[in-house]
Amino acid sequence: MTRAPVAVLGIFVADLAFRAPRLPLMGETILGQGFKDGPGGKGSNQAIAAARAGGDARIITRIGRDTFGEMAQKAWAADGIDISAVTVDDTAPTGAAFIFVSTETGNNAIIVESGAAANLSSADVAAAEAVIAGSRVLLTQFEQPVETAIAGLTLARRHGVTTILNPAPAVAVDDAIYALCDYVTPNETEAAALTGLKVETEEEALAAAKEFVRRGARNALITLGEKGAVLHGEAGTHVVPAFKVDKVVETTGAGDAFNGGFAVALAEGKSPVEAIRFGCATAGISVQRPGTAPSMPTRPEIEALLAS
Repeated sequence: MTRAPVAVLGIFVADLAFRAPRLPLMGETILGQGFKDGPGGKGSNQAIAAARAGGDARIITRIGRDTFGEMAQKAWAADGIDISAVTVDDTAPTGAAFIFVSTETGNNAIIVESGAAANLSSADVAAAEAVIAGSRVLLTQFEQPVETAIAGLTLARRHGVTTILNPAPAVAVDDAIYALCDYVTPNETEAAALTGLKVETEEEALAAAKEFVRRGARNALITLGEKGAVLHGEAGTHVVPAFKVDKVVETTGAGDAFNGGFAVALAEGKSPVEAIRFGCATAGISVQRPGTAPSMPTRPEIEALLAS
């Protein structure tokens, strides 16, 4: 099967993950129960997820000329990701993320410093025009400057490329950005922050999805973790359940797994509901493993879960 081309505009950071029962209080030191470093950043995670899910992934980003930048290039090479639109920035270091993972629940809290990727600009997007135009889907987020995401979405629309905005982390934006989105894919926390609505139940998620559509998005897809996802817009209104998993080990990167899988499925021509199920399967496998990029499943693993 020909691999469907998916472009991802976003950042790479080195994940520095600490496991402990809880976060320390201010001024307090506690002993951890594990540490691991590895590739991260929403853009890079989503590109790796897309590549392993069977897509022809291309990443548009900036990294520094340092050890963490070498980590990025090694990770992308391992999964066959096109890096022709990656710029090595001599003026800033590669970004990093502090990740706290609860040993009690598997849930996480994260601090991200974008580093060189904070310099991603509309000029970088323009330089990557051929990469974007040659893709079927463009996926982007808010870890790089919002204006850069807007430039990417605008260019993709100009070339008839399907656009996905994963608005994470949630930041205040002008509603005009939603008119550039074929799909906007916040989780419940991001949807609540961006719409001002409570988002905990399917009904509340649908209300938030309708608000994104009212603001201009063609479709809004609210992900609800173990409760699945709610889609509303031109593709209709659908509630898609999550896959049941034996044990949640770590939720870090689950949203990136979902978005990477969802983008690949759309690029392959699957229906929106089929693409959501594909994304749910991708995320369902990832939460059963530690880490972010390392937790992303392969295409055979995803298809096996879908078949079950």
